[in-house]
Amino acid sequence: MNSIAKEPVWIPVAPVSEFPEEGGACAKVNGTQIAVFRFSSRNEWFACDNKCPHTGDMVLSRGMIGDSKGEPKVACPMHKKSFSLRTGECISGEEYSIKTYPVHIEDGTVYIGIEKP
Repeated sequence: MNSIAKEPVWIPVAPVSEFPEEGGACAKVNGTQIAVFRFSSRNEWFACDNKCPHTGDMVLSRGMIGDSKGEPKVACPMHKKSFSLRTGECISGEEYSIKTYPVHIEDGTVYIGIEKP
């Protein structure tokens, strides 16, 4: 079965200057808390649900970011489980996963891509 990827709807979130370099911040998009991460040294941005799938706490935007074998990741500040920011998979070996979102920067504004309903 073939599936065609849908184009996301781009939602403006905030100016680039509102996000810490080499860190994350939380944005509320259509009622959902989304963690947005700025890897300024790599000139890359990532976004995922702010909710930790293990505890349900809204904390991932405050997690530690880095990489594991080149894979960008965030570690939950509560239980230290690490998640790929590209795929959302738990790279600590657990079955948990998080939803990821595409990020687009245009004219100094951060946009999050949300799937069309």
